Amino acid sequence: MSGIIDGQVTADFIASRPPKEVVEPHGRNSFALQDGTSTSLDAKRLSVDMEAIAEAGRRESVVDKEKYPIPTGEELSTLRKVSDSIPTVAWLLCIVEFSERASYYGVQTVFSNFMEYPLPQGGNGAGAPPRGDSNEETAGALGKGLQFSNAFVLLFQFLAYLVPIFGGWVADTRLGRFKTILIGVLICGIAHIILIFGALPTVLKAGRGVAPFLVGLFVLAFGAGVFKPNVAPTLIDQYKHQRPYTKVLKSGEKVLVDPEATIQRIMLIFYGLINVGAFFAIATTYSEKRIGYWLAYLTPGIIFLLLPALLLYLNNKLVKYPPSGSELGATFKIVGICLKENKFNPLKKGFWDAARPARMAERGQTTTWSDKMVDDVRRTMKACGLFLYFPVWLLNDGGIGSVATNQGSTMTTAGAPNDLLGNFNPLTIIVTIPILSHVIYPFLHKRNIKFGRIARITFGFVLATISGVIGAIVQWRIYKTNPCGYYPTGCDNGNSVSTLSIWWQIPNTALGAISECFCNVTAYELAYARSPPNMKALVMALFLLMNAFSAALGEILTPAITDPYLIWVWAGPTIALAVQTVIFWFRYKELDSDEFMLYEEEENRIKDSPSDSQQVPELETIPEKGIEATSASDEKQVEEHAPEITTADEKKFS
Repeated sequence: MSGIIDGQVTADFIASRPPKEVVEPHGRNSFALQDGTSTSLDAKRLSVDMEAIAEAGRRESVVDKEKYPIPTGEELSTLRKVSDSIPTVAWLLCIVEFSERASYYGVQTVFSNFMEYPLPQGGNGAGAPPRGDSNEETAGALGKGLQFSNAFVLLFQFLAYLVPIFGGWVADTRLGRFKTILIGVLICGIAHIILIFGALPTVLKAGRGVAPFLVGLFVLAFGAGVFKPNVAPTLIDQYKHQRPYTKVLKSGEKVLVDPEATIQRIMLIFYGLINVGAFFAIATTYSEKRIGYWLAYLTPGIIFLLLPALLLYLNNKLVKYPPSGSELGATFKIVGICLKENKFNPLKKGFWDAARPARMAERGQTTTWSDKMVDDVRRTMKACGLFLYFPVWLLNDGGIGSVATNQGSTMTTAGAPNDLLGNFNPLTIIVTIPILSHVIYPFLHKRNIKFGRIARITFGFVLATISGVIGAIVQWRIYKTNPCGYYPTGCDNGNSVSTLSIWWQIPNTALGAISECFCNVTAYELAYARSPPNMKALVMALFLLMNAFSAALGEILTPAITDPYLIWVWAGPTIALAVQTVIFWFRYKELDSDEFMLYEEEENRIKDSPSDSQQVPELETIPEKGIEATSASDEKQVEEHAPEITTADEKKFS
């Protein structure tokens, strides 16, 4: 058997000598190594074949280095960085994400009004208020009030970002990412059907809309959670050459093709198409206002029907990696050993040294991982620690739960849906992404101005802090200009809304959206780049889990989300984010100069072993040929990672 490592081919044989009765049971066995120092003609031919394969591997390595020249240390620091080309299949995966997000945000946007407000009097029974340009009445269906609406919107968000832990784990250890994506699509499709039938006028008029709505809400949250953590890692997997190399442009300029710049661009496009999908919510907000909720839920469902056909088309075109639980189990063991040996003090100096093979050998313990694996886990956990700063930022991005929608319902809308302004979030992102990708970042790269990962996230935090301040000011002005003063929600005193136009929500919405382009996109990059190959979906899920933590914080604050305290619902998270931004910068700023991507080799990461307690056998050498050999379990591991040699290849080397 053979395996390719670093472009070189190594042949692995079982070193143990077979018994004589196997070698010569009834005469000469031409397929067995002969007893003594001589070798058979077949063994010699096999040796020649292996040397030919090795030579082919060396030629391939030379060609690869000619195509992707390795940069020198000076070139790494001086050449202008550019992004690589993006595979076509990656664009199609972005369309997959667009379709799913269009369906997800399309229905989520109208959840708040659906739950909070009752069926409008004089309406059509489907949730839409009576027609009229001057009509300030809001669409509604269940009439359960602000706190009920806010609680279930937050619960939906919490589940949609908690379930990804399960989705990422299943993908990494059991099913693989693509199969897990298919299952998520199936579950979401069922949820859309339930929501559509639960919003029919006959159901709403009979007062039976609560049960089907809540079932659809929970099923959709579960399906989205299974789907979400696997798309971004699968997308970046399609970019195969994830190492820096140099190339000469047509202009004669020598540049550095940077994987960080490439992955950043892929994630910007990915995030942009997420928000193209989210912008589809404009259609659902007008559907609820003009026609009713059955149409608001049906339209995203139609978009969702694009997914099965597109995924079927992509099935044989994607780069797919099989699931493997080995690294996940080893990671948990490394973390557990370090916590135990350091008495659960993760801040202790040399915390990760406790799990290094040499230190464990001193304690009389064996291990199935290398020092490189311990370093990988350290980097991954540091990135996950960085993610813990995101929940407070998320509270400032559009406000807590449905507080922004409620704020809009107390402002002058001139006939526009009160949840319309939330759509300026994706619109702003759609405009900002191309500017960052094609203007700002290339400008910075051309002048070698470093705008690192931590700097980008910090800048995003600052923008979100400013947006929170604006949200608090707008709420204060609503209290001052509403006929019901500090109790505008549900006010029925004449003209029951503030004279302040709903368009004053745009600065808050736009700044929060721009902050996402710096915070979320960079976090996606870090989640992929700083995680081991077989944990990428799970680490992505850990980042998405921060949304669940943010929703949980919002649930805790739900009792306070009521008049006359809504100013502090905006101001409190803003103050917290301002403080944590300073702490975040000084704690993590050194990561701007840290290595971006993990470039570990498979054989240095984790060794295959029959059990955790067994020592991995040392490599043996056959003196006659100098060929390294290992146990059968090691042979199986290399075989799993080796490319197939086709019949044509066998003929080529025979």
